[in-house]
Amino acid sequence: MSTLPSLSSAPATAPDLSAKFSAQRSTTALKTSVGEPTRLNVVVVGHVDHGKSTLIGRLLFDTDSIPQGKAEAIQKACAAEGMEFEYAFLMDALLEEQEQNITIDTTRIPFRTAARDYAIIDAPGHTEFLKNMVTGAASAAAAFVLIDAREGIREQSRRHAFLLGLLGVPQFVVLINKMDVAGYSEARYREIVSTYSAFLQQLGLAAQHFIPISAKHGDNIAHRSAQMPWFTGPTVVEALDAFEDTQTLAAKPLRFFVQDVYRFDERRIIAGRVESGSLRVGDKVVFTPGGRTSTVKTIERWSAPKRDTAEVGESVGFTLAEQIFVERGAIAAHETDTPFEDRQFRARIFWMSKNPLAPGRAYRLRLATQDVPCEVLSIERVIDATSLDEVARPAAELTVQRHEVAEITLRARQAIAFDDRRHFSVTGRFALIEGRLSAGGGIVLPGSYHRRAAGGPAPVENLFWAEGKVTPQRRAARNGHSGRVVWFTGFSASGKSTLAVELERQLFNAGRQVYLLDGDNLRHGLCAGLGFSAADRTENIRRAAEAAKLFADAGIICLAAFISPLRSDRDRARSLLAPGQFLEVHVATPLEICRQRDPKGLYARADRGEIKEFTGVTAPYEPPENPELVLHPELESVESCVTRLLELLVETDDSAYNI
Repeated sequence: MSTLPSLSSAPATAPDLSAKFSAQRSTTALKTSVGEPTRLNVVVVGHVDHGKSTLIGRLLFDTDSIPQGKAEAIQKACAAEGMEFEYAFLMDALLEEQEQNITIDTTRIPFRTAARDYAIIDAPGHTEFLKNMVTGAASAAAAFVLIDAREGIREQSRRHAFLLGLLGVPQFVVLINKMDVAGYSEARYREIVSTYSAFLQQLGLAAQHFIPISAKHGDNIAHRSAQMPWFTGPTVVEALDAFEDTQTLAAKPLRFFVQDVYRFDERRIIAGRVESGSLRVGDKVVFTPGGRTSTVKTIERWSAPKRDTAEVGESVGFTLAEQIFVERGAIAAHETDTPFEDRQFRARIFWMSKNPLAPGRAYRLRLATQDVPCEVLSIERVIDATSLDEVARPAAELTVQRHEVAEITLRARQAIAFDDRRHFSVTGRFALIEGRLSAGGGIVLPGSYHRRAAGGPAPVENLFWAEGKVTPQRRAARNGHSGRVVWFTGFSASGKSTLAVELERQLFNAGRQVYLLDGDNLRHGLCAGLGFSAADRTENIRRAAEAAKLFADAGIICLAAFISPLRSDRDRARSLLAPGQFLEVHVATPLEICRQRDPKGLYARADRGEIKEFTGVTAPYEPPENPELVLHPELESVESCVTRLLELLVETDDSAYNI
């Protein structure tokens, strides 16, 4: 690799670099043909003036990655401004950026080392352009965090680490720059390593390396520094080449982002990009959300030779053997491993808008090529992104201010498709759009959603959720309470219905909007066509949960009394509602006592084999692990149990019941 003399005593004009650039190796052109390596995206973040542009420029120079023609542009810029040549100008080629001495946009700079190809994403460091940093980091497989050895750890240094963790960037290295200004002090290096490591530990993060560098003089960039013999770790280039390659995307399940559907003659060509896995003619694919399934008939390309496969990174089109409705935003996957889909989920977001995020406000949610209206149902907690302290605000005034992090519940107007970011980060993170601007970025929190079963029923085409103009807040204000679901679960004859009936009576007498949703009653109507197989019982609970959700949306306290023996069924019911709206009550009467009561003679019939798959006899019951309330009617009176239920409702609602 080439070297340049130290610039500390360089003349005021730029050196003649034309020979250097004209002799540049032709192999610096990045590979783009099918089947050759894709680039590894690496984001560089750091506080303003901590030396990102200089670092990137030095990397470009030391790896012989300067594009043809850049030399003349830099020389003209330096001459026009009367500036001394700086490595930063190899990256900051725009005169406007040089005049401001800041980077004003997220920039991708392709280059290569002897090992592979890269795209460096330069993300702005100052607060006004944090949204660009989020945009850049969202597509990165790795990151460099830059800290000035002289200034030390700044607010943005902490915030950037939080964002890297939030956006799921899986690997990063901390570069402690300007060691020359700090006298190449090992003590200063150790001090920063100790302090920043402790901060990262609070986030559950750990840097792969802390490398002391001087980007200006090339110390530990591509060559080891003679000024810092005490450091025995890797150079920046060595750390770069040690990052995990994005080629692992080829081994992941298929994710094809549909960008549009074109009609040519009688053909409908589904166009998009293979983000992971591979696609080939004959593959059976499922389009999520919706679960519609068909078979790939042909793969279409606009300029490349015709082939029957498409690999990671390729933008192609394909046709289907069986015509189904597909539109922009869908994600195609093999039926053996499909994305999750849901309308409602919990998320952790970083807020960037000047307007605070608040419950009830409408935004647009963008994830991959999906773009759907959504609203904020609730804000669970707010965190200061710099200090990591939880922000204390009254519940009635809980909003998310600019540059704060929050855990919230979102509800989209229609189902969206996504993945667990721990396994596939690209489809596990999203952006919230306010007007035309990106207002926040976030990740879907695990466990707050479900996956459609392969081959399950698809929703009716062109079906949309009808939104009224009466908000939950207005309903609560009129009713004096919010809509809720109190879900009673327990063995048959445990006392669920007895308690629910008495609770309904007392709430109604107190002027509350309340309705008892009983399992037997549903079997007479909505669920009349269902039997008692495992699949039918799950479907019975699914329908009951959807009905209960509608009652809660209407502002009614819905008392749902169902055996509901499986945790997965109850967890799915909980996921339909916002946090705090679903109260699980375990009526924990022991099985022996339920058998003794047996008012309908069901246990006796099950013992005789007349009832198959009966809970507690021939089918299991999975008790709740963390219910909101556990009741023992065999040990206390009905009145005592109902009192505890009323207390639970008061404790978990901002409204006063005054019963």
